[in-house]
Amino acid sequence: MEKMSGNNIPEKTIERLSEYRRTLLNLHKQGITHIFSHVLAGMHGITAVQVRRDLMLIGFSSDTKKGYDVEELIDFINRILDSSEPMNIAVIGMGHLGQAITRYFNNKGLNLKIVAAFDVDPAKVGTTIEDIPCYSMDDFETDVASLGIDIAVLSCPSRVAAELVVPIVNAGIKGVLNFTSKPLNFPLGIVVENYDITTLLEKVAYFVKENNEDNNEL
Repeated sequence: MEKMSGNNIPEKTIERLSEYRRTLLNLHKQGITHIFSHVLAGMHGITAVQVRRDLMLIGFSSDTKKGYDVEELIDFINRILDSSEPMNIAVIGMGHLGQAITRYFNNKGLNLKIVAAFDVDPAKVGTTIEDIPCYSMDDFETDVASLGIDIAVLSCPSRVAAELVVPIVNAGIKGVLNFTSKPLNFPLGIVVENYDITTLLEKVAYFVKENNEDNNEL
């Protein structure tokens, strides 16, 4: 069963709203003022019915003969997705993946900001990486509280991921995006998204293999 948000918006709809917003922001930069549902749908590989259903769920219904007003729709999605105050994020593990994540997020102009990194490597602790200060895991709970961190992004080695559950809970973090290959479970009240890059890549490779085998049979 698909998870629902506190406003009874399905998880997949929330994901698509984020994707719509990125597309709409790019269109707005290009000077495009209106877009039809079927055009937005085509840009995301879904149906116009799905787009209209998603927007109806959040109460947006200003489709005119010119299509949706791009700026108006961006503002509406902003009110649904964004909190009233920016949310602070910490990245745990500043290897190549952690640095790439930090570089990507902090150039997006979102209402989310990575404000701290944590690592166990003495060569990284006390330095600034990708313009973000790197702190020691030894003081994790104290630093999370003082920096007002709401969300943790895990990009540490998978073998230590499970060891972070208790410190994250004790620190009062409210959400976790887990990029390790170790699925993690947290108590109710903490939102967790396990994002296993290896599994996703193997999934893509499987379907590439199947398509190749089907084509060879023709």
